[in-house]
Amino acid sequence: MEKAIKRYLPIFVLPTLIAFTVGFIAPFIVGIYLSFCKFTTITDAQVIGFSNYAKVFQDDTFVHSLWYTTLFTIVTMVLINFLAFVVALALTKKIKGTYLFRTIFFMPNLIGGIVLGYIWSLLLNGILAYWSKTLTYNSTYGFWGMVILLLWQQIGYMMIIYIAGIQNIPGELIEAAKIDGATKWQQLRYVTLPMLRSSITVCTFLTLTNGFKMFDQNLALTNGEPSEKSELLAMNIYTTFYGRPGWEGVGQAKAVIFFLIVGAVALTQNYLSRRKEVQQ
Repeated sequence: MEKAIKRYLPIFVLPTLIAFTVGFIAPFIVGIYLSFCKFTTITDAQVIGFSNYAKVFQDDTFVHSLWYTTLFTIVTMVLINFLAFVVALALTKKIKGTYLFRTIFFMPNLIGGIVLGYIWSLLLNGILAYWSKTLTYNSTYGFWGMVILLLWQQIGYMMIIYIAGIQNIPGELIEAAKIDGATKWQQLRYVTLPMLRSSITVCTFLTLTNGFKMFDQNLALTNGEPSEKSELLAMNIYTTFYGRPGWEGVGQAKAVIFFLIVGAVALTQNYLSRRKEVQQ
């Protein structure tokens, strides 16, 4: 049986490999090439060296979006993981309606980002109208509007991961801690949290990447207003590429830098998490 699997493995892998190459590898390589070019279409691309990359960091909107996105990602990562863990902890207790509550918390994750953006735009602008303000009054309103939206969308998803981790903790460990006289806080600190290390790693990685990559909700909620001050990185790249004629190459250079940032964040977070697991 193993010999047969090894013999026909390339045949089964080949379609996926072709699709991955055509759909990801080839466009990625072309994108890197275009980041060194001036172009309007692929056919008229002219290599101009590192000029596009020099313009990236001369663009104040990009620098602002970078710091704005970094702050947004840190805030959402902390709040989503904390609240998702609290909810997961509550919903693993023996209370009525646990499965109903889990479903309700998870459902926002099934709604598309554009739809969520318009829904929360109506809700939040309706509330802010009481003070004669809108989400686009300044970037602070837009920032917290996007934070609230992403919390509502992502907490349920991360909650499911934490619930799975909590349910996999051996009951004997909790019982042993109780017998030893450990308080609820001590049980949480010395038993539950260490046993959830893998779940915390996964959720931290997901919230980091989701924060950096957010686009649809940003577009629908604030569209970068006022004056591009509420633009996250993904939207800044989009508006540069499609909204600034002659800057297509700069937009492509921004996309490459964006990829490197997200990749570096993901690899660093994964390395630190693995190192911590080995040490403990």
